[in-house]
Amino acid sequence: MAEPGRSGTTTASRAGSDVARRVAASAAAGCALAGAVAVTFAVAAGPGPGLTGYVSEAGIAGSGHAATYRIGVLALAGALLLLGAALPPGVWAAPALLATGAVFAAVSGAVTCSAGCPLPPFERATTADLVHGGASIAATASVVFAMLTLAVSGPAGPAVRRLAGVAAALTLPLCATVGLAMLVVGRGALAGVLERLVLALVVAWGLATATATALALDHRQATPW
Repeated sequence: MAEPGRSGTTTASRAGSDVARRVAASAAAGCALAGAVAVTFAVAAGPGPGLTGYVSEAGIAGSGHAATYRIGVLALAGALLLLGAALPPGVWAAPALLATGAVFAAVSGAVTCSAGCPLPPFERATTADLVHGGASIAATASVVFAMLTLAVSGPAGPAVRRLAGVAAALTLPLCATVGLAMLVVGRGALAGVLERLVLALVVAWGLATATATALALDHRQATPW
């Protein structure tokens, strides 16, 4: 026989957890939106080479909007961390992958590349270029693996699973194509456009998943039965 008050305590504990997760999800959505706006503004308003260059060139030293770019990247890193915290208990690996992506994204924003953000094999890169480029690639890979994990995670819920499945199906081939373009063609319009598509998909997925999670928790609190 259950002890008196045990059910009420469990319900209150779950309600408190739901509130914390809803706040985290809402904050993740806000950070994702703010970060996307800041980075987009820095890239569009800066004196960079347009679609033939990398997004990271907006953050090089001396760029008029470097600070805006870095703030935007750090906001996106925060969004990943908060999204991982907002996921329901029982979701395996995805929170750790999102936290890993957040750390690498923060490193990418803190360590700026040199002019042109050169990368091998076609250009000579500095240590900072390699650290920045490696962190950016690792952050994107971590998020894509988180998508794959969530797509098959029952506790994540149907909406989150569907969003993750669609995003992974779109992002994976684009990531492979970007990597191939960088190795075979190097810097140019192809790599620049594909990189922007990948980043747009990742941010859109993060924003949509955070919003869906917050709305689901709102509905759960409104109809606790």
